Amino acid sequence: MDTVLLIKAAVMGIVEGLTEFLPISSTGHLILAGSLLGLGGDKSKVFDIAIQTGAIFAVILVYWQRLRETAAGLGSDARANRFVKNVAIGFFPAVVLGLLFGKAIKAHLFTPTVVASTFIIGGLIILWAERRPASAVRVENVDDMTPLDALKVGLVQCLAMVPGTSRSGATIIGGMLMGLSRKAATDFSFFLAIPTLIGAGAYSLYKERALLSMADIPMFSVGLLFSFLSAWVCVRWLLRYIASHSFEVFAWYRIAFGIVVLATAWSGLVVWAD
Repeated sequence: MDTVLLIKAAVMGIVEGLTEFLPISSTGHLILAGSLLGLGGDKSKVFDIAIQTGAIFAVILVYWQRLRETAAGLGSDARANRFVKNVAIGFFPAVVLGLLFGKAIKAHLFTPTVVASTFIIGGLIILWAERRPASAVRVENVDDMTPLDALKVGLVQCLAMVPGTSRSGATIIGGMLMGLSRKAATDFSFFLAIPTLIGAGAYSLYKERALLSMADIPMFSVGLLFSFLSAWVCVRWLLRYIASHSFEVFAWYRIAFGIVVLATAWSGLVVWAD
C-alpha cells in the first residue's frame, strides 16, 4: 500500500468535500490540487468524479428526514410527487448534454488555464448578481417551484460542465436570478446534486472500468471517506451562513484565486501540468 498515494487521496477528498457545495468549483480545485500533487491521467479524472459520491452522502445525511418523508409519500402525497418530478426535470438536461459533450470537454477544457479563467468570470457574475437591484422573490421554498423553474435551473446547471464554473454556483446564483429565494435556490441545488453526482460517478466508473483494478480500492475508499466528512461539515456550515450572508466573499475568492493561478502560470513560478 502506497502511503503517500493515500495521503494524496485524502487531500483530494478534503478538497472535494469543502468545495463541492460552495460556489467556487470543486472540479476546478481538484484539477489544480491534482496538478500540484502530481496526479494526472485518465485514472485521476475518474477518481475526481468518483469521490463526489462521498460528498453526496453528506447531503443525504443532512437532508435525511426530508428525503425519507418524500420516499414515503411517493404516489400518495402531492408535495412528494411534485418534488421528485421537479428534481427529475432539473436532472434531465445534464444527462443529455453530458452524454453528448462530456468526452470533448474532458479532453480539451480540463486545464488550469481554463479553470483560472472561469474562476474569474464566475466571480464577476456572482458580484453582478448580488449587486443587482433586489427583485421580487417568487419562490420562497422548493415546494413552491414549478416544473419550468426546475427546467431553468437544470439548464443552468449544464454550464458547470466547463471546469471552474461551479455546479452549485451556477444553480444557486442562476436560481436566485430566476426568482428563487436564497434558501430555495440552495436547497434545490443540493437536492439536484444527488442524482447528478451519483449518476456522473457511476457512469464514469462503469465507462472507465478497464483502467481500474482491486489495487485502487484503498485510494478510492480514502478519497470517498474524506470527501464525505469534509462535505458534511461544509454543508451544515453553508446552510447557517446563507441565512444572513451573501455570496460576495466567494466571488472575491474566485477572482483572487484565478488571478494567482494565471500569474504563476504565465510567470513560470509554478508549472501547472495540463
